[in-house]
Amino acid sequence: MTAARARGAWRLLAVGAAALASGCLGRARLAPVPGMPDIRVGVVVDQPSSDITATGQFRVLASDGSIIAVVDPGVTWHAGPGGAPDSVSLVRPDRQQPVEVPQPVTVRPDRPEDLVVIAGRRYRGAATVLRGSSGVTVVNVVPLEWYVQSVVSVELGMRAPDVQQAVMAQAVASRTYAVHYRGRREALGFDLYATTADQVYPGIDAEEPEVTAATRATAGQVVTWNGQPIEAMYHSACGYSTEAADQVFRNGPPLPYLRAVSDRFGPGKRDFYCAGSPNFRWTEQWDGATLNAILAKTLPAALGASAANLGRVTDLRIAATSPTGRVAQLVVATTSGDLTVPSYKVRDVLRPAPDRQLLSTAFQLYVQRQGGEIVKVTAAGAGSGHAVGMCQWGAVGRAKAGQGYAQILATYYPGTKLERLY
Repeated sequence: MTAARARGAWRLLAVGAAALASGCLGRARLAPVPGMPDIRVGVVVDQPSSDITATGQFRVLASDGSIIAVVDPGVTWHAGPGGAPDSVSLVRPDRQQPVEVPQPVTVRPDRPEDLVVIAGRRYRGAATVLRGSSGVTVVNVVPLEWYVQSVVSVELGMRAPDVQQAVMAQAVASRTYAVHYRGRREALGFDLYATTADQVYPGIDAEEPEVTAATRATAGQVVTWNGQPIEAMYHSACGYSTEAADQVFRNGPPLPYLRAVSDRFGPGKRDFYCAGSPNFRWTEQWDGATLNAILAKTLPAALGASAANLGRVTDLRIAATSPTGRVAQLVVATTSGDLTVPSYKVRDVLRPAPDRQLLSTAFQLYVQRQGGEIVKVTAAGAGSGHAVGMCQWGAVGRAKAGQGYAQILATYYPGTKLERLY
């Protein structure tokens, strides 16, 4: 989940107790609930082309709702950008030449239990094909609960009964995140990316029965502050304490419900709720040559022209820490001068490998030198992720300790309320 910030304008829908009683809790059949919004997820974003089909008979609809074609199951249509800025090109299975039509084009299965297949992945709901800036964008339009149960299966897909309350907490957090950021990517024609830029959403094939049951047990519930769904940030493992949002996100205002929360429950070295995480404690090491090679790429990318031609790295030190002890400023001393890396760039700059971000900013540095040269740098750290909001492994530990999902959410989002949206 990214650090981008936005203010949601979504208002809670008022529903009566009778509507709540008729919700989807425990239903075997997946069915939208009155008042449940759709979420538009960018599955294919501005790519040269995409294949689209469905598992049952489906219709291809023009922008005015008229029927372009009624298609048999499994027959694949090929979509790409049209010649006009607001058009898409469709290659029909029975024609050699593409058909160019105004955007958007909708692909909708005739039966609600059938699935759309976008670029080889299966999704509930329908698909909308849009013209991107240079390519084509395919959006999965899906009822919120169907979206949430897929997201939770990959964000916290644990199935053991003793962690069900953590899975339920994750479901509420993921639902709240989606509602808060609904419309976030409006300029692109959808609400959320299907990647870590927002929440990972792989469609139906990721769903697990136990996760689906836990998700439905919280159907319609969101976390609110002053009557509005919150920015429900979450991360893998805090290591010992979560972090305040304004300590992590650039130019982000302090948010009273995203403040530092201790994960400790006892005096021992591992008496933290998130101690079960494989990244509860970790170590990364670089030799001098590797460190220089990585920083030569990451520093210019993070800091721009000021980091060009930096020369050889001569020292690495932590210049400032946050109130919870995380790195707030990292100074890289080079033969061309010192460079200061702010907290929100540290994990991108001090990479263990070119394709792998540092696990967290909660670490200490140990620098070994020989003859004035850096020989080895060791980072001894804790936790994984940006540390803001709900600690997922902490939620698991709290669930195993007997805490319910409402208590878990109230702990990691202090001062908030748990309310029903529908």
